[in-house]
Amino acid sequence: MQPIAHLVLSLAGERGTVLALVLLILPLLLLLQLIQFYQLARLKKRYKSLLGGQNGEKNTEEILLKYLTDTQLALSKVEKLKGKLEDLEGELEGCLQKMGIVRYNAFPDAAGDLSFALALLDAKGDGVVLSSLYGRHESRIYGKPILRGTSPYLLTHEEREAIEKAGKKESN
Repeated sequence: MQPIAHLVLSLAGERGTVLALVLLILPLLLLLQLIQFYQLARLKKRYKSLLGGQNGEKNTEEILLKYLTDTQLALSKVEKLKGKLEDLEGELEGCLQKMGIVRYNAFPDAAGDLSFALALLDAKGDGVVLSSLYGRHESRIYGKPILRGTSPYLLTHEEREAIEKAGKKESN
């Protein structure tokens, strides 16, 4: 601080020198001030454009609030859809999803593999197995319930094979 005070005291005796220095520094300071005003004006213009919109457009605050509202609405719809999806998945477990069929010749006097065993199962392995026995003079159809891949009734070899085929298929 003392070197500055010493300089000021030494120049105080020479008023002309001080005046010349002030006259040199003053236009420089004025120029710097004008540059700052120009930069500030540009910044204000950009700020107003950003926040206030132009030509009747929405301002940034309105746009952000609309996006927030839209996002919240979308999230609530997604939550509703999740609930519906879970309900549908629960219902789907009880729908027939797996099928297995075995064709065979039940009677030697009948031509071709016209008899069949058809297993229709849900995701848990519950369902029904239908057996059709085709003969020359008559046909018979039998149905047996299936619980977890087995039946309380005696199953034929073809019925068990149809259930196995259905169990090997992956549910969608």
